Amino acid sequence: MRAEMMLTTAALLVAAPLLLTKLVRRLQLSLAKHRSLAGHSLMAKRIARLVPGYSYDANRFFAADDAPTEEQAQRKAGLARQSAALYAAALKAAASQTLDLTAQTREGLSDLQFTGRYRVPFQFSEHARQHLPVGAFWAEARGVELTDLDGNHYLDLTGSYGVNVFGVDFYKACMREGAELGSQLGPVLGGYHPCVARNVARLRELSGMDEVSFHMSGTEAVMQAVRLARYHTGKDHLVRFTGAYHGWWEDVQPGPGNPLPPRETYTLKDMDSDTLRVLRTRTDIACVLVNPLQALHPNSNAPGDSTLVDGSRNAGFDRAAYTAWLQKLREVCTQRGIVLIFDEVFVGFRLAKGGAQAYFNVQADMVVYGKTLGGGLPVGVVCGEQHLMQRFKPERPADICFARGTFNAHPYVMGAMDAFLTRLESPEVQAAYDGLDERWEARAASVNHALAAAGAPLQVRALTSIWTVVYTQPSRYHWMLQYYLRDAGLALSWVGTGRFIFSLNYTDSDMAEVTNRLLAACQRMQADGWWWQGEHNTHKAIKRSVLKEMWLHR
Repeated sequence: MRAEMMLTTAALLVAAPLLLTKLVRRLQLSLAKHRSLAGHSLMAKRIARLVPGYSYDANRFFAADDAPTEEQAQRKAGLARQSAALYAAALKAAASQTLDLTAQTREGLSDLQFTGRYRVPFQFSEHARQHLPVGAFWAEARGVELTDLDGNHYLDLTGSYGVNVFGVDFYKACMREGAELGSQLGPVLGGYHPCVARNVARLRELSGMDEVSFHMSGTEAVMQAVRLARYHTGKDHLVRFTGAYHGWWEDVQPGPGNPLPPRETYTLKDMDSDTLRVLRTRTDIACVLVNPLQALHPNSNAPGDSTLVDGSRNAGFDRAAYTAWLQKLREVCTQRGIVLIFDEVFVGFRLAKGGAQAYFNVQADMVVYGKTLGGGLPVGVVCGEQHLMQRFKPERPADICFARGTFNAHPYVMGAMDAFLTRLESPEVQAAYDGLDERWEARAASVNHALAAAGAPLQVRALTSIWTVVYTQPSRYHWMLQYYLRDAGLALSWVGTGRFIFSLNYTDSDMAEVTNRLLAACQRMQADGWWWQGEHNTHKAIKRSVLKEMWLHR
């Protein structure tokens, strides 16, 4: 008996340090997660399942903030005018072609159903869709303008999801030249058009990397980069930062929106020493993913209008601070043998000719490009150091990391990329990069000055030509601004005022027109009573009110 007790005690003494180490690392991991739901994927998924679906009726739609009767009447009249204006703009012909085709197509197009439903907070969505329809079709793009099927012109702030860096005419030319170049081969796949050699050489130079691989989308390219990092390190986990987007695959897009639980992904705080501590101590991390777009809104999800509950959206860019953070991250990854991957699918070639690596002066181990690099056609590219890009191990010939795709390096895509990279060297493009930060900072400051002078409760926060609108007062109705902006002739993506994406061909006179239209939209929205401020209309009070509603509708 005594011998058994001694053995048990000895086992406990041996196990205790291991158990303590495990507990410490678990605590460190917990501390490195952001306090918000964006940093706790499992909790976010659980809460998402508990949120009841309900819609405001015709009366509550206008009184969600308990505004006085006269303010509600203003809103009703404003909505009627807004709805009529949107319809009238599309009714220059006998029928509303843009809106009619959108309605007809929605039934069979799942993406359109989704974007239409999640344009505004869900409580308002049904009534908004009925009375404030938004067309999804365009007939023409030219300069900085989009034209719908009915001949109505809008200044383009959609940015084509980040593709449109240099203006639509730039990409039309790339696509034309790419088609001409690739037409000799057509759909001959597996081999390469000669322009592939030029593309590889230029991408190696631009990225500072040894090798290149081509894919069909940014998501696919990020998947391959992570796959290769895991293959060569022998580790399985990756680190992403709270709020960052890297495509919708597996558990790398965790939380609501993904049916899979996080298994091999750690979602940690951006710009935080607790995260560095985790990277220094854990032994299962293969790679760290960085989306430089997060520098505009660290530790926050993409700022769509559908999440505007109370107006407490925040954003802001500090180049020096984010550069210092990336340098620290680079140092730790080097020390620990962790692969640092820059996901430049969105910001690549927008911040600088050499991308975010050049802009922040930090060299990654692998960098992923997409969107604009295809010259208007679908593409994803991985650039990396030779020892990370190799898909086989010579000493073990059966041990490979397979990755091929039927349409990888398609002749038309490679041709358009060739045209894009050729134009990247042109004096016109170089002029767009010269003084880039100063020019766009000045433009954002000018817009903010005009908004403040007009008493509008909003400001813009800029990462060069990518802007987020933040609001300076609480309100349940900030999301309405997207409809006033559209009526004023400003085209936004489905995320609304969460993101204005300008192409670099915007001139000062174009920006002056954007400012004028933005101010006009704000003035009309103010006059229609949507920005009424009550004594108890605070961020906290609004959140409590919404939580109470959810509890009653559970």
